[in-house]
Amino acid sequence: MSNSRAFMDAGIKKSDESLQNDVSRTTVWKDFLSLIKIGIVNSNLITTFTGLWLALHFTGQSFLNNLDIVFYTVIGSSLVIAGSCSLNNYIDRDIDPFMERTKNRPTVTGRVTPIRVAMLSALLIGAGTIFLLLTTVTAALIGLIGVFSYIVLYTIWSKRRYVSNTIIGSISGAVPPLIGWAAVDANLDVMAWALFLIMFAWQPPHFYALAMRRAEEYRSANIPMLPVVKGFKRTKISIYLWIAALFPLPFLLPELGMPFLILASLLNIGWVVTGIYARKFNDDIKWATLMFVYSLQYLTIMFVAMVIITLI
Repeated sequence: MSNSRAFMDAGIKKSDESLQNDVSRTTVWKDFLSLIKIGIVNSNLITTFTGLWLALHFTGQSFLNNLDIVFYTVIGSSLVIAGSCSLNNYIDRDIDPFMERTKNRPTVTGRVTPIRVAMLSALLIGAGTIFLLLTTVTAALIGLIGVFSYIVLYTIWSKRRYVSNTIIGSISGAVPPLIGWAAVDANLDVMAWALFLIMFAWQPPHFYALAMRRAEEYRSANIPMLPVVKGFKRTKISIYLWIAALFPLPFLLPELGMPFLILASLLNIGWVVTGIYARKFNDDIKWATLMFVYSLQYLTIMFVAMVIITLI
């Protein structure tokens, strides 16, 4: 009996250790995904791929014959963006505790040391740049410009100082489709810059809506976001103005045809209509939430439609 009991205890202990190891591995993976802001990486992957796809299509090249370029571009851009996001976490670890959505990041809780985060960031950016160099030098340079604009111009210089931080930060967010296009065509056609402009103009209304929802958290962290400094009324006006700026931009892409131009125009009109409709709630946070959710659908539909149109 004693031997049997000892065997059972040993089995239970081994099972507990295995469970703890599984939990530990899960925690490490979740921390990694949090560090690199996987949501941002995924959303930017859509716009990067669209730029690459359109470049292949309009330069008369086959997608299947350029799978190596597709692979290098997708992996390279993802790594560069992931490294930039990780470095942003490293820099912002002193203000993240003040915000609900960032207070549990591993850089705040201490589950990952700052030096490891910095090293991971450098490794990801370096590896991503090497992958992009396997496509064109232009793609790699644009990737590094994106890193500079996000880390230096936005995170270090403007985020904590100027109410225009969102606009400045929009430069880096508009870079991914340029990377995708440049990986195929280093000359950067007008269409590539049209994609850049659409992404640039999309970001202020998207992030202003988010900032309205998190205004008190930004205020606690002493971040001069537009709703904090100018108030909700002024922020709503800015959102509508930036949406208005989006209206003519799809017409810089006439090659995609009338169906796309009609869809893009309807998406822009729908964004304004959503804002007007949401006023009935008499609740600024609900208004901002609807506008934020619409902006996400807008981006996905717009860029996926660009790809689908070329397949029809």
